[in-house]
Amino acid sequence: MNSNVRPETMERITTPAQAEAFIAEQVAEIRAQVGDKKVLLALSGGVDSSVVAALLIKAIGKQLICVHVNHGLMRKNESEQVVEVFKNQLDANLIYIDATDRFLDKLVGIAAPEAKRKVIGGEFIEVFAEEARKLEGVEFLAQGTIYPDILESEKGVKAHHNVGGLPADLAEKFELVEPVKLLFKDEVRVVGCALGLPAEMVYRQPFPGPGLGVRCLGAITRDRLAALREADAIVREEFDKAGLTGKVWQFFAIVPDFRSTGVKNGARVEDWPVIIRAVNSVDAMTATAPQLPWEVLTTITNRILAEVPGVCRVLYDMSPKPVATIEWE
Repeated sequence: MNSNVRPETMERITTPAQAEAFIAEQVAEIRAQVGDKKVLLALSGGVDSSVVAALLIKAIGKQLICVHVNHGLMRKNESEQVVEVFKNQLDANLIYIDATDRFLDKLVGIAAPEAKRKVIGGEFIEVFAEEARKLEGVEFLAQGTIYPDILESEKGVKAHHNVGGLPADLAEKFELVEPVKLLFKDEVRVVGCALGLPAEMVYRQPFPGPGLGVRCLGAITRDRLAALREADAIVREEFDKAGLTGKVWQFFAIVPDFRSTGVKNGARVEDWPVIIRAVNSVDAMTATAPQLPWEVLTTITNRILAEVPGVCRVLYDMSPKPVATIEWE
């Protein structure tokens, strides 16, 4: 499966047996390609990079070096889960870098969404490149490329095979390892389950590359980011309790960069609103807002107002795409 074209005869992976057969095939191919050399992987904790990491660990063990960069914009406990699953459970060769202060310091005062994206993406490459330069004997770079990435690249929708945007001196020294590049997202999830990854990681919702950076609207501040992380965790917890996690395609919280008048303990306050966003979609090109049970929205609202400092109002965004987009930035 070294071609970038998915064979017409290739069956879709929908069952555990098919996933096991795919894993066995890829383990053999990875070992043949890599030999006794080392492989480097940027492990975000997302579905694709997590499945690639688990697959490579099965194939070459400690020859894989995973680098997880915590940029301070992850959802609550996500970096901790990456460390727990890969370092403690799978015994991965994992390098954990807490670069929270570095990223948040760079983002001070930057309000424009695209400017924030450039800072976050550029800084991630810098941190990863710095770590890569410290390592010796690494000749391969693993990537969580999946088949839609290749299709979109061919249509000019987005770039592919860019070795993660690494500086030229690093990009030129690595050969790519892309074991799931002919799979669609649903197939990657089936493989992830067969590899024993936890369901909450395999079925992780779509999450933008800049993380909470594009859900903490405008210029990011640490206190508002902390409020967003806690509010988002409450939304996800209550959706789980209500059995909505598998029924609603994506849901999250947003905290804008303006304040609203409220009343706490008999006194006037100026605190932030929290916006709940939930959508159903198939391909993310169009989306609709589901009619959530009123009791679920009430519970989420009461919990956020009681548990999250600095918040005095909760709203539900009912806008479809189009006209609105799924994310606010």
